[in-house]
Amino acid sequence: MKILFITDNFPPEVNAPATRTYEHCMEWIKQGVEVTIITCAPNFPHGNIYAGYKNKSYQKEQLDGIEVIRVWSYITTNSGFAKRVVDYFSFAFMAFWVGLFQKHDIVIATSPQFFTTWAAWGISKIRRKPWVFELRDLWPESIRTVGAMKHERALDWLEKIELGLYKDADKVIAVTEAFKSNLIQRGISPEKIDVVTNGSNIDLFFPREKDYGLLQSLNLENKFIIGYIGTHGMAHSLDFIVQSISKIDDENIHFLFIGDGSMKSKIIEMASRLSLKNITFLDPVIKDEVPRYLSIIDVSLAPLIKSDTFKTVIPSKIFEASAMQKPILLGVEGQAQEIIEHYGAGLCFEPENEKDFLAKVNLLKNDQEVYDNCKERCSHLAIDYDRKKLAIKFLTLLWQFTNSNNKCNF
Repeated sequence: MKILFITDNFPPEVNAPATRTYEHCMEWIKQGVEVTIITCAPNFPHGNIYAGYKNKSYQKEQLDGIEVIRVWSYITTNSGFAKRVVDYFSFAFMAFWVGLFQKHDIVIATSPQFFTTWAAWGISKIRRKPWVFELRDLWPESIRTVGAMKHERALDWLEKIELGLYKDADKVIAVTEAFKSNLIQRGISPEKIDVVTNGSNIDLFFPREKDYGLLQSLNLENKFIIGYIGTHGMAHSLDFIVQSISKIDDENIHFLFIGDGSMKSKIIEMASRLSLKNITFLDPVIKDEVPRYLSIIDVSLAPLIKSDTFKTVIPSKIFEASAMQKPILLGVEGQAQEIIEHYGAGLCFEPENEKDFLAKVNLLKNDQEVYDNCKERCSHLAIDYDRKKLAIKFLTLLWQFTNSNNKCNF
């Protein structure tokens, strides 16, 4: 099988879409699949091209056996809706033209930058090959939720296109059962939708001793550390977290924020204005370094803003933290909450409820029995969400689909 995969994000970028795609592709290659990735020059989240890369019309490289083609796109910071739309659309346009000339049996495009799916749709029509919509985010619904765009007519128009793409796709692979339910309620045939959740690479994320050298360098020895590692974006409710931190009197509780995004400067400014001494901000780290930083935290924080839309979301960071037996402090309702409560791998607080948040922080800090039980239960969650197993499940679904689809000739 030859797979053409279109994604806006790919290593050396370290966000969740880049990691999921890379780790899936690595497992597929082990199964004898040929994979070609079409992506852009790495630049997330600041819109600054990484060292060693240029924003050229076409450049090819080999990354661990994966053929990676990088195309030109209009690159901008991860803020400002109009510029980002131009960014995403320009990439989709270039990916379409380059993708037309790549040998493949099936083309996959992944959201949340759902303009990538436009490219897959066009390639499919011209090359007469099936295409798969990997649904990672209900876009543009999530844009409406965070208020990044106020033009309701434009959003309505984009949602009509979104629905048309679901209907046209030969298969939809959703990352949550809630996404599947959403599509079924909107008239998409359940037979074409399968679910492959996020997970963790347990060869990289596993229980290990704390890196005491790192603790010393950060001057955080003997602290109970609550860590957030990931994108600091509009959806992540980090301004609420920072505001709530100001109400914590226990000097042994410390928050560690690692990452970047459109809201980072705002929350750093807020922390400074509140004269907070119990919070540290660090720049993003490469994927292989994340376990080192996870090793020093005691609790992994995963919040989102309070919204019905985000009840369908499962933050990928809960799987990596669980694999390292770090209890989760989850501020997300819906399916993510169901997973954490089912496994007992952490505690959940109502999103943007300060009283509940502070109560759960204190419970994890002060009740050793609760903490140890959550820590032990994390391993059960990690085993069930092993990314290798999930990658094979994804590939199996593709094999089953292509073997029964007369559009494929291979």
